[in-house]
Amino acid sequence: MSANTAAKPLVPAAPARPASKRWLVDLALLGMLWGASFLFMRIGAAEFGALPTAAVRVAIATLFLLPLLFAGGQWSSFRQHWKPALAIGVVNSGLPFAFFCFALLTINSGLGAVLNATVPMFGALVAWGFFGERPDRSRSLGLVIGFAGVAMLAGRSAGLQSGADEAAALWAIGACLAACICYAFAASLARKHLSGVPPLATATGSQIGATLALALPALWLWPSQMPSLKAWLALLVLGTACTGLAYILFFRLIENAGPARALTVTFLVPVFALFYGAVFLGEQITQWMLVCAVVIVCGVALSTGLVKLGRQRAPDLMRQK
Repeated sequence: MSANTAAKPLVPAAPARPASKRWLVDLALLGMLWGASFLFMRIGAAEFGALPTAAVRVAIATLFLLPLLFAGGQWSSFRQHWKPALAIGVVNSGLPFAFFCFALLTINSGLGAVLNATVPMFGALVAWGFFGERPDRSRSLGLVIGFAGVAMLAGRSAGLQSGADEAAALWAIGACLAACICYAFAASLARKHLSGVPPLATATGSQIGATLALALPALWLWPSQMPSLKAWLALLVLGTACTGLAYILFFRLIENAGPARALTVTFLVPVFALFYGAVFLGEQITQWMLVCAVVIVCGVALSTGLVKLGRQRAPDLMRQK
């Protein structure tokens, strides 16, 4: 999921028609939370470092979700599927969170969120390779447009923090794209190994797996100087609201509005992230960043089937966020 997407879990197969427009509130809240995750990751990573920030985030999310797992009576479901849940959690949360935290040491939070919007495009490619879901002409055009937008971003140093050079920017952009690829593979792996598992069990298991994977590296790289209260509070909000609560909202959104509408949160996350970065961190939003963001969003809309060219019949939306 920015992130932020902040985490990006599997979407259940059976879409439900919304009985009311209350799902729009969940959609807006989810976009706000996942957009804020880039803000809090940048604040935390500046003092904790990349790996410790990611580790603390998933550990807090685990502590937040475990009581809900027991209260919901889904512990038995987790026990039956704990191996794939933990393993997929490393790919779905541990690695991408660490990649984004590393990237946000160099680039602005808004730029990270814009790159995170490419997750559905990578998902389309992975679904093609894993399940033979060959994209039609409209989706193929969307992939080309979307990746052209990424190339445009990488070709300039827009969105860099002060003191960073273009080489560092390329490493940061590469880390963001690696995180997006992780999300895409995790979604396909979840489709194969966790189909039918209750979402809360999958979400909690993924956070446990990520916590176990990152614990030792985080302890090894733990900062010698105690981080400030501001950094700790940022990670507390990141783990509880932007990860734990966001999972609950996301699955409720899927249940009430269906996967197609849930996927549109991809377009909201960069908007909120750019706003938060400008207001709270003083990040500069350049015209080039906005142009590239529009190109990427257009590519995502086409490659996921949310927008179709011509009068082609729209295929079923890929079942992943």
